[in-house]
Amino acid sequence: MFGIYLKRELGRRKKAALVIALGLALGIALVITVNSVSAGMTQAQDKVLKSLYGLGTDMTVTKARSAPTSGSSGRPNFRFDANSNDSDDTQSSDRVMTQGGQALASSVVTKVSRQSGVASAVGALTLNVTKVDGSFTQGKAQSSGGNTGNGGQGGPGGGSGGTSTAAPQVQGGGANFDVNSYSVAGVDVTDQTLGPLAGSKITIGKTFTAAQTDAKVAVVSKAYAKENSLKVGKTLKISGTKYTIIGIATPDSSESTTDVYLPLKQAQTLADAKNQVTTIYVKATDSQQIDSVKSAIQKNISGTTVTTSADLAETVSGSLSTASNLATSVGKWLSIAVLVAAFLVAALLTSSAVSRRVREFGTLKALGWPSRRVTRQVVGESIVNGLLGGALGIGLGLAAAYTVTAISPKLTAQLGSTGGGGGMGGGPGGGGPGQQATRNTMEIALSAPVSMTTIALAVGLAVTGGLIAGAMGGWRASRMRPADALRSVS
Repeated sequence: MFGIYLKRELGRRKKAALVIALGLALGIALVITVNSVSAGMTQAQDKVLKSLYGLGTDMTVTKARSAPTSGSSGRPNFRFDANSNDSDDTQSSDRVMTQGGQALASSVVTKVSRQSGVASAVGALTLNVTKVDGSFTQGKAQSSGGNTGNGGQGGPGGGSGGTSTAAPQVQGGGANFDVNSYSVAGVDVTDQTLGPLAGSKITIGKTFTAAQTDAKVAVVSKAYAKENSLKVGKTLKISGTKYTIIGIATPDSSESTTDVYLPLKQAQTLADAKNQVTTIYVKATDSQQIDSVKSAIQKNISGTTVTTSADLAETVSGSLSTASNLATSVGKWLSIAVLVAAFLVAALLTSSAVSRRVREFGTLKALGWPSRRVTRQVVGESIVNGLLGGALGIGLGLAAAYTVTAISPKLTAQLGSTGGGGGMGGGPGGGGPGQQATRNTMEIALSAPVSMTTIALAVGLAVTGGLIAGAMGGWRASRMRPADALRSVS
């Protein structure tokens, strides 16, 4: 009897049912769209952080770089031997400096790995190499800055991590030279599941083996290899040392923040930083313990700065951050407002429809229907309307999410830095300030994935909307008396 009556009533009142369903559908579709876009924002942000942090990394440990001593320029300095009488003397000089925070002893990696809640920890050494190729004619050229370099060797505390392109002072002749800067990361080849290389895939050649802890081999990023026409099997010369390229790495995200990867010991030799690292990559045993692990490391290992992925996420700016804020704040409140309005409209329309059925419900009560049966009938109709609205809303929401994914609007993200040399400074970075600013800007294609949780939420909202409308209509119907039906006839 309930089903037959329900079918007949919904068929009779198609317009009212459609209006209620559409109101709920719009609210539910907006919720699905906002949730899916927010999920896409989260995925995009994860890609940005992964390119910097490395796959599986929960936090990094660094140490703030001390202020330059008095009289130190903090700029890379070069001296070329231009005493030759040749009319054209072409020379090259490399300057290797540690990048990011102050160097930590390798023993700190072991100490971090022993902290409660730490699953694994590896050290990495981030370097910046500034290469100057000069052609000198009948004269003597020396770079400005005063201090003499030692053939491209820089101590771990040298410089500020930025590239300086100072014009050389030329005496009695001319000079023409190019300055290029690129980043190098020393990788712990015994554990590559964490660290700067973990966020990339080897697409050509192979990666390091555990036996290559001090081998003169290198892996280069795809972009750097293309820019410099490098291939597997070729050699790369850094500060007089030749490295055989064994692999080309393609980042999982759109860009890589490192150009060249070397075994950690080789990077330490280049920078004259034996048994030192600039960044420690940490993976927690449980994602729920990240905050407690951070506190334990800061408490037990003084002078260190611990940066979690949540800390780093706060430094992401650009259109990605703006869109994310809109989706999570404005979008959330807009969804709530539309849902409240839809629920209210559904309740009012249901109550109004019940008021127009005074004769019907009064007659049913005169025939012996109890109030609870009348209420159940009204609630049943409302829930069906809510489910219909939910189905329409899910369809509209999926269409909107598919449209966003198909269009794939491009969002930019600028990676900032956190205090103490953490964040960008602690991870593998690019060259000098200008180059680093360019490399830290990433372009991400936005998608709008819809999860089963979002679908379940939509169904729950549909049922909730139906129940609210049914409760309002049922309350109105339960107050009717058989006499109301007689009065409506007259």
